[in-house]
Amino acid sequence: MVPTAVVFDWGGTITPCGDADLRDLWNLVARVAAPHQARPLAEALERAEQAWWREALRSGRSGTTTEVLAAVAAAVGVDVVAAVRIAAEGNLEARTPHTIADPEALLVLHLVKARGLLTGLLTNTNWPRLWHERWLVRDGLLGLFDARIYTNDLPFIKPHPGTFGAVLGALGITDPTTAVFVGDRPINDVWGAQQLGMRTILLRGGPVPGYDVVPDATISRLGQVLDVLDAWSTE
Repeated sequence: MVPTAVVFDWGGTITPCGDADLRDLWNLVARVAAPHQARPLAEALERAEQAWWREALRSGRSGTTTEVLAAVAAAVGVDVVAAVRIAAEGNLEARTPHTIADPEALLVLHLVKARGLLTGLLTNTNWPRLWHERWLVRDGLLGLFDARIYTNDLPFIKPHPGTFGAVLGALGITDPTTAVFVGDRPINDVWGAQQLGMRTILLRGGPVPGYDVVPDATISRLGQVLDVLDAWSTE
């Protein structure tokens, strides 16, 4: 079936951070919260986020940065919530290299839309929507997505079918088989999208966990999405 919409993952796909955490964000927050203990606090923030993600992936439950910060604050006795607010009000978007979009993302999104296709963004995240959208604005991408779904606004994370249903609903897509999902994680992105009948494109290259699943197409760089879409459009 000819595609009518393409939904992209963010981390590791639109933004090539792969399995990297946003350590620079935690370092910035730690320097604000406890300038004389910034390094141990940043390490505590990292550990707390990693533990949060392990539990989230095990349970499928979504959550927010506030939950991570509350756990860290309880463990280290530092008001990191205020520090995050201060850091976010500063030049946060210019100091987060793990958030910078793939150099091909801007052209790819323009050309996908030029083909008459809807575009969506669906990402597992506990970071606030505001931060993500500031990064997308910075990289000129925000207006190129017809729908943007962040799992911290949902009760669950990918690969839960409700996440994919949320972005398809926001796009007005009633037949999932006409939608394509592009992501870098075999279980979260490929297997998750396939549960609803979406076609999938796996972007290989990042240090992510494997999974016994077969995507409909595999690419090694983001720009190759266009070749796959063009091939499917002529089937």
